[in-house]
Amino acid sequence: MTSETPFVHLHVHTEYSLLDGAIRIKDLLERAGDYNMPAVAITDHGTMFGVVDFYQQAQKAGIKPIIGCECYVAPRSRHDKTPADQKGMSHLVLLAENQEGYQNLCKLATLASVEGFYYKPRIDRQALEAHHNGLIALSACIKGEIPGWILQGRQDKADEAALYYNDLFGPGNFYLEVQQNGMADQETVNRAIADMSRRLSIPMVATNDCHYLDAGDER
Repeated sequence: MTSETPFVHLHVHTEYSLLDGAIRIKDLLERAGDYNMPAVAITDHGTMFGVVDFYQQAQKAGIKPIIGCECYVAPRSRHDKTPADQKGMSHLVLLAENQEGYQNLCKLATLASVEGFYYKPRIDRQALEAHHNGLIALSACIKGEIPGWILQGRQDKADEAALYYNDLFGPGNFYLEVQQNGMADQETVNRAIADMSRRLSIPMVATNDCHYLDAGDER
């Protein structure tokens, strides 16, 4: 990395994203070290089972561990469990900014499994409103609520959701996420996100939604 501001991956799925992520933590940290990345995050789907292993290995490697989770968000309440609620789930990336944020992330992950589990561990807006302090949120991949509304042609609903999250987490703690993965739907979302960022004064962040380490690992 030759840039004065090195790129840091903030959306990464490890082997703890069962049946989804293929990145082993040891290999992730070695690659981050190879690229002189000062920090890296893990954001496994609906779980924090890999956090202790990640934190301990990152400390040894001299790389700052950023602890996160890509949460499944119920379309209504986490207590509602119907086929429509399963189909309407969206994604939201949460990163712990400090100790309070880590504790709140743990609470959310617990609520998702104990109270909200329906096909997937799910949180809802009520849980977020109770446990959002110390967290930084990203709008996630095309499975996120905001990208979902964009792809449905409901820019009004996308704006409404973005303003809700920006108000909840506070200015500078919510980011609209853009990615470059070659998908046509992603390009549509990226254009809309860039426009939203300008209109709504909500910052953007570039991620890569990593599920594997090397090109070809997906085969």
